[in-house]
Amino acid sequence: QVQLVESGGGLVQAGGSLRLSCAASGGAFSARVMGWFRQAQGKEREFVGRISGSGGYTDYAEFVKGRFTISRDNAKSTGYLQMSNLKPEDTAVYYCAASKINSPAYTYWGQGTQVTVSS
Repeated sequence: QVQLVESGGGLVQAGGSLRLSCAASGGAFSARVMGWFRQAQGKEREFVGRISGSGGYTDYAEFVKGRFTISRDNAKSTGYLQMSNLKPEDTAVYYCAASKINSPAYTYWGQGTQVTVSS
């Protein structure tokens, strides 16, 4: 069973930066795609970006391109979401997700971490 624990959320002013972490347990981390999602109050959960198991491929939603960067450290079984130039509309609960081994589908989810951007 894979468990994911996010950390690093908080309150930041517009234009500021935050780095979220997602610590994974359960093994075979490097064989799992990791994704980041967010859900603002009253809205549907939306895709933010993803990274392949090796870290060699990343993919981002259009609204975060150039501002957010996803990375991972497989030796630490941890993924990261570096967020820069934050905007009030980035306020949401951010979730990390991981796939089953060598699968693109997200099966495991973290509990979420709140990011609030003040104007």
